[in-house]
Amino acid sequence: MTLNDAEAADNSKVDLPLDQDPETALSPPVMSEGASEMAKSSELEFPETMPTDDDTPQQVARPRVAVDRGLVAEIKRRRTFAIISHPDAGKTTLTEKLLLYAGQMTEAGAVRGRKTQRAVTSDWMQMERERGISITSTVLSFEYLGHQLNLLDTPGHNDFSEDTYRTLTAADCAVMVLDVVKGIEPQTMKLFKICAERKIPIVTFVNKLDRPGADPLGVLGKIEDLLKIHAVPMNWPIGLGKQFCGVYDLALEQALLFQSVAHGSTRVPTTRMSLEDACRKVLPQEVASQLRDEVSLLSEAGEPFDRERFLNGEMTPVFFGSALTNFGLERFLESFIEIAPSPGPRMSDVGPISPEQENFSGVIFKIQANLDPRHHDRVAFLRVCSGRFTREMETLNSRTMAKIRVKRSHRAFAQERETMDEAFPGDILGLVIPGQLRLGDTLCVGPPIKYEGRWHFPPECFATIRCDDTTRRKQFVAGLSQLREEGAVQEFMDESMSRERVIGAVGDLQFEVVQFRLESEHKTRTVLQRLPYSVSRWITGDPADIASMRVPSSARTLVDEHGDPLIVFETEWFANYCAELNPRLTFHVGRPVKKLTELS
Repeated sequence: MTLNDAEAADNSKVDLPLDQDPETALSPPVMSEGASEMAKSSELEFPETMPTDDDTPQQVARPRVAVDRGLVAEIKRRRTFAIISHPDAGKTTLTEKLLLYAGQMTEAGAVRGRKTQRAVTSDWMQMERERGISITSTVLSFEYLGHQLNLLDTPGHNDFSEDTYRTLTAADCAVMVLDVVKGIEPQTMKLFKICAERKIPIVTFVNKLDRPGADPLGVLGKIEDLLKIHAVPMNWPIGLGKQFCGVYDLALEQALLFQSVAHGSTRVPTTRMSLEDACRKVLPQEVASQLRDEVSLLSEAGEPFDRERFLNGEMTPVFFGSALTNFGLERFLESFIEIAPSPGPRMSDVGPISPEQENFSGVIFKIQANLDPRHHDRVAFLRVCSGRFTREMETLNSRTMAKIRVKRSHRAFAQERETMDEAFPGDILGLVIPGQLRLGDTLCVGPPIKYEGRWHFPPECFATIRCDDTTRRKQFVAGLSQLREEGAVQEFMDESMSRERVIGAVGDLQFEVVQFRLESEHKTRTVLQRLPYSVSRWITGDPADIASMRVPSSARTLVDEHGDPLIVFETEWFANYCAELNPRLTFHVGRPVKKLTELS
């Protein structure tokens, strides 16, 4: 090997002083936003000077940090995002059509190369297909225009929102889907607030422009009035309802005119032309006149798009289109890749961790049992947060301090899997490691860290559940344990009533899912009786005070899976009254967060 060959072989890493900005030292590629600042905080810091025996500061050599250019390039081309909406706004349809335009499907509803009946790809669970609703979050990873897209399709129904909240922890950006006629709906408002609290940038897609009653200007006004965020249109609809035939791209200053295809199942032919040519040669006079007026109004009074304000959560770019007919989707996907952020720093118990940090780390945000019902397996979904993952690497579970060698790692595409030998920040991995992982676990290489996140939410519905068939008792216990580990329900015990099992969930429909899955996946029929409680409070304090606490007769004392006590009440009033009766105890709305040293 010549000297030049040796230098080329080691070109993937470059040593830089800590005080030199990698962004200026390495070009191309350029580090992602904030990476140069984070590179210092994520490494061990060394002082500029060190005291000697006579306390006289002396200059010392600064250590050098290896910058992995291949890692930086991979980070820059990742886009990890969630799609959120109120039920029936078109979220799942939009997900399917994005897969269509990304080349993952030859026809909407049927994954390319699969000899299965036509069905919605992201809704893989039998109950989802029977009811036509999304029950669980789904991970879909695919390539488009040289970028790796990791799409997290979340349930829209309020009863399944706990899964959505956890999934948003793994996202760097969110696409908010609105029904142009209905505007801002309750679940949209709730999910938007979650994103705002977590500083997740939001791209808005206003759907169903082909429906009568659309009011684009009204929707922009509602976004700003109700969500308190600046809404900047990136395109504008050409015609509304049955006359909706295209969009005017404000950045390209081009009219994109579409031709319908049967059932919107394939890509739509698109013609691009100037605004004047479209108005003079193609569009009906009424549509052309309205389009000219609205584009003129936007150019004079509209606010320009500012990517920095978008990344800070102060502004949302708004795209108009129709997921059903595929109108506006191709350009939306292209624009999304241009403006959406690549993976950035994530907060941990030791401070922000840069994705460019050499040591691998990732967080478990979802556990799904029985993706393959034939094997009753359990897959833990991990969001890679820093460094480079390789299969067979040895990692540390910072909760248990146990070392885990990852032998089975998969890239997820709904229910399908593909072995993944390497992954980078922003990627979503499916790990088959039965029984060793819980929601919120951090896997890392090097010193233990724990990523921040909220993994359990206060249940608002409660019920007792039992299996009367003694021959299926073992399957009942195992199935309920799996569902608890997924976060589908929380499990409690009433030790005063023969250890009766009580389950809690954010929404009532979750109980139906639990019974359905116990029967379909574990062949276990159950009897469920709903309880009148809707409020829960975890209790902490001196054990003697807890043992002697005064509880209203209408309330019920339970213990969770960790043995921690809680009380369930029928109303908030009873919860507040109980807190007044026990001033020496602390009442928590949610499960108390434990420090890394307290976890087991």
